[in-house]
Amino acid sequence: MRYLIISDIHANLTAFETVLEDAGKLGEDYDFVWCLGDVVGYGPDPNECVELLRSMPHLCLAGNHDWAALGRLDIRSFNTDARRAVTWTRETLTDNNLAYLEALPTTFVLGDFTLAHGSPREPVWEYILDPLIATMNFPHYQTTYCLVGHTHTPITFKMSDNGSETESIQPVYNKPLRLDKKRQIINPGSVGQPRDQDPRAAYAFLDMELMTWEYRRIPYDIEAVQKRMRGFDLPERLVNRIAHGW
Repeated sequence: MRYLIISDIHANLTAFETVLEDAGKLGEDYDFVWCLGDVVGYGPDPNECVELLRSMPHLCLAGNHDWAALGRLDIRSFNTDARRAVTWTRETLTDNNLAYLEALPTTFVLGDFTLAHGSPREPVWEYILDPLIATMNFPHYQTTYCLVGHTHTPITFKMSDNGSETESIQPVYNKPLRLDKKRQIINPGSVGQPRDQDPRAAYAFLDMELMTWEYRRIPYDIEAVQKRMRGFDLPERLVNRIAHGW
């Protein structure tokens, strides 16, 4: 089984469609999609992104922006631009798509893999930004591997053999890497709003037969997305940031 791993689409249909085109043909190049949350938020295409994801064989988790669109989070903790985008998203989503988001789980365990949006300790909200936070999360899941999103940054945190240290490993793109049975927390990065100074859409492949992980990156038509965002009067800071990857 070969999985397409995506996260943090953030209502960016152009980036999502570009990733799917780059990933190849469903049923030939991959068999199933795992989405690690935040299908909506920030971007101009919340309904279109939900509906495209729903059209595919997939598993999706709830992210903090998905919950915010449902009114499950107090958005006073969001910055002003994010609050504006949440309010617009909530008003724009159809009842069917809101019901889909309502039903999303916060964690899932499949074989050797635990899936969460933020972290296994705090699935919806916590950011795993560095080795220390990763180390604190290893006791909170039982499988060998944990896949997370939320930070919008592709990275792997790997536990040492004796469990005393955690190494952060930067992504190598377009090269399948063998998963070596060491405990790891792996982030594929963001499809729709990368934050690692690289504006290209990020995703990954997981091959269960070969037990390999492959990071991928692909450019997309950012100006087309920005034009739609301005058409909906979304905050200019959110419009600008997708061109810079921050």
